[in-house]
Amino acid sequence: MLFQWDIGRDSPEKVQELFWSNTLPLEDDLLHSFANELMTGTVEAIEEIDQRIRSCAEHWRLERMAAVDRNILRMSTYELLRHRETPPAVVIDEALEIARKFSGEESVQFINGLLDRIRKETESSSAA
Repeated sequence: MLFQWDIGRDSPEKVQELFWSNTLPLEDDLLHSFANELMTGTVEAIEEIDQRIRSCAEHWRLERMAAVDRNILRMSTYELLRHRETPPAVVIDEALEIARKFSGEESVQFINGLLDRIRKETESSSAA
């Protein structure tokens, strides 16, 4: 959904409607709700999230990153910042699984390194 939103810039509601109309229904309503919340929450906090990614991505402009990688980073950063009940290792592992499926091995390494840096910064700012 984030990829679709990033490319088309339609409203989150329109993106969700189109996405779910073309996807097999989930048997678990909680998963459906969680997916929607990750998408809308990320879009609502996009400026903060993009700034966090930019500050950690040395020598990489967000606009030059592959759209898949950029949106994996966005969603995972949102989850690291706003879903503290989810262990950071789980967030990062899930991001890497998505990257393995939809991107390349170099992207997996890039995403892993960047999310680990974001995790460390998030943890150090929480402790302060």
